[in-house]
Amino acid sequence: MSIKLLAIELYRAQQNVDHIEAQLEVTPLNALEVVREELRQAQAELQQLRKMLDDKKVSSSLKTHSRLY
Repeated sequence: MSIKLLAIELYRAQQNVDHIEAQLEVTPLNALEVVREELRQAQAELQQLRKMLDDKKVSSSLKTHSRLY
């Protein structure tokens, strides 16, 4: 996946986490655990995408750097 596509997915995942966090504020107590689990999963996806994007940026940077020598 390209850096641009990863960045788009990262933005989408961040928006999802933000939405779920806002939803958590108004969730009734009897449904709180379900929303918390949804938030945990969304945060895990966000972290995974961040790591993928960081790895891709480092890889791209190393390729560019190695071409200079």
